Amino acid sequence: MQEITQFAPGSRVLVRDEEWLEKSTHPISTGGAALRVVGLSELVRDHEAMFLTKLEQIQELKPEETELVVDESPQYRKTRLYLESLLRRTPPTDTKIYLGHQAAINHARYQLEPVRMALEALRPRILIADGVGLGKTIEAGMLLTELIKRGRGERILVVAIRSMLAQFQEELWARFAIPLVRLDSVGVQRVRAKIPSNKNPFYYFDRVIVSVDTLKNDAQYRHYLEQTHWDVIVIDECHNVANISSQRGRLASLLARTCDSLILTSATPHNGKPESFANLMNMLEPTAIADNTDYHAEDIQGLFVRRFKKDIEDEVGDQFSDRDVDLVRLEASVAEEAFFDQLAEAKFHTLDRRRSGDELYRVGLLKGFLSSPDACLQTLRGRIRRIENRLAKLNGENVEEGTEGEEDEIQEDPQLDLFQDADKKQALITELEADHLALSELAFLAADVDSSDFS
Repeated sequence: MQEITQFAPGSRVLVRDEEWLEKSTHPISTGGAALRVVGLSELVRDHEAMFLTKLEQIQELKPEETELVVDESPQYRKTRLYLESLLRRTPPTDTKIYLGHQAAINHARYQLEPVRMALEALRPRILIADGVGLGKTIEAGMLLTELIKRGRGERILVVAIRSMLAQFQEELWARFAIPLVRLDSVGVQRVRAKIPSNKNPFYYFDRVIVSVDTLKNDAQYRHYLEQTHWDVIVIDECHNVANISSQRGRLASLLARTCDSLILTSATPHNGKPESFANLMNMLEPTAIADNTDYHAEDIQGLFVRRFKKDIEDEVGDQFSDRDVDLVRLEASVAEEAFFDQLAEAKFHTLDRRRSGDELYRVGLLKGFLSSPDACLQTLRGRIRRIENRLAKLNGENVEEGTEGEEDEIQEDPQLDLFQDADKKQALITELEADHLALSELAFLAADVDSSDFS
């Protein structure tokens, strides 16, 4: 027992000519004790190990036995450098910003406000809801830098929509030198192939960026995510996870419970429904809102920051220039006119569960076509494929799960349940077939517009 209590947790020991910090001591059945330690000297720094007192020569480094040596360097240079190195390695405990503003950016004072608000909280959790162009990614990167400086950002998970993964990853690396490993479903499978079957693949890398549509699959990843702890989780474009009943919403709620710090970003966090915004606030602080339909700004004060260009004009001066709009009128080609006419006359029946999404979808197709007929064609083909899957399910056929990046419609649409009423089921099939025909005609006309016809 004397050997077990000889070394107290937190003491420094010398083993194999290297200095270690003891974390814990455990007795073993064969006698003696096992010391769990973490390396302090340069060769073994941050390396965790276990030593047995029966097998190792373990020497405790007692503070009272420290030998003071006179520093004979000019102006005590060695001592001053040693003290400076200790100070630099000491994590700050105040709310001052030490590193974030030194990134490869031209920072403005307003960008420091979210960082200050988050650092003042016991757990840094905040929604950054600034308008488009104000630098939400920059603000998130500054906060991540400060958390890393404080030793609270070793394990970082960034969740974003697939189209934003590359941009977010590049911004954090190029501006803040924060490396993120990009994972998709194939990458996770490769990790699982390298590790034992009982190990969690999300502990393989400490800093990861991954698509929300990769992680939303409950059957594949929920068990691992529930047992994974992150220091910081960033959810970009968080309005995509505001619906708590969707797969994305359930994923975000799960992740919010498995991290110390949470950063949400979105230029459009409120869709007009108080319940959706309350869901985001509850991810940050579950006790902030008692009634999701009746709450006030003071209930969630300190959990979000939202500014527009007009709010920070006095800080940025002429950095934001006014946009000059020139109207240029072009004549549409015959193929384009045919698509426009067909789109104006098309009727949709099952695109939206509330049966009110016809005009919104029509505008989306028009914007996609004006951007690029190929982009519109891709959207149409994706919708056609999902309608075909719904028809197949209604007819009792087996359908593979949606691929990464597809909407939750196939898995979550309550209309996919086989109706007990055969008439209702047949009515839905008829509507789906009508939509399939309308979308196929639009896809045919969009494919007919080549680069020479695209005005």
